[in-house]
Amino acid sequence: MTELLKPEVVITHESDLDGLLSGVLLQRLARKVFNADAPLEAYHYNQWKQRDLRERAAWVADFTFEPRLDKPEWMLVDHHVTDVAPKYARLVHDVNKAAATLCYELCREHGLGSPALDRLVHLNNVADLFLEDDPDFVIAGDYASLVKTYQFWNLHALIGGEIERLLEHPLLEVMATKRRIEDPLGFEWSKNNITELCPTVGYVDTVVGNNNLVVHQLLEKKATKYPVLVTLFRRGNLVFASFRSRDGEALKVAEKFQGGGHANAAGAILPKSVRYIPDAVEYLKQVLSPKRDVPLNSLESLFAGIEAEQKK
Repeated sequence: MTELLKPEVVITHESDLDGLLSGVLLQRLARKVFNADAPLEAYHYNQWKQRDLRERAAWVADFTFEPRLDKPEWMLVDHHVTDVAPKYARLVHDVNKAAATLCYELCREHGLGSPALDRLVHLNNVADLFLEDDPDFVIAGDYASLVKTYQFWNLHALIGGEIERLLEHPLLEVMATKRRIEDPLGFEWSKNNITELCPTVGYVDTVVGNNNLVVHQLLEKKATKYPVLVTLFRRGNLVFASFRSRDGEALKVAEKFQGGGHANAAGAILPKSVRYIPDAVEYLKQVLSPKRDVPLNSLESLFAGIEAEQKK
């Protein structure tokens, strides 16, 4: 049985179902083992990299292990590729399992398993690892879409933190309808609306449908010449970029924007100076093709501000 140290906080990835499920499971584990409630915090990659690691003891899920996390009373549960070996922290790591699957294995060691959790963890594993050959791949995608559509904290509030309530949730009917109707329409439209950012990266404009599945189909059907595709969306005053590929190139591109994720599925938040999608497209072009001859225009001051912000 894994020896555990009491956490002051549980930290997880805010962007997807794997992060939500991981956070809830670790919070539940802390309550069972230590009879205490550890607060749950969730971050996107860029926000997480800027967070001060002030706690003496913490549990972190679904974030890549890096040197700054190698602290004596910290536990990291993750499945992203890392070249860092822990000296002080406890690292629970397997690239072939979703983070929530690893968290659930810890929970089961302490008697927190159930048929409902078995099912939900399996569906998350299929969706997060994009296991296309699994018979539950389609329905698993609907579960993953819940967090993408309704956002982490909204969904957490809706189910009252009781993650099992996601099983057969009425909102899944919405996801299934959107998939059947919107995805084919979205694919056909997006296929004809791809903008070159550099010779290897294309920006996919989207209007309807599940962006991840639309982009997946574009790559799978080789409907575009670009090995890496990116979609953009606004949330609040921030612009998010999602990178996808089939040959492990997406993460390398995301890292140029201080992002992270998996080899073929990664993301990043663009600088606060980039507030609108057209500006984001120009910013991506500038970063990915810095030697490109671009006429001076009204974006000049914007990019100067962006560069200054990144150097801080």
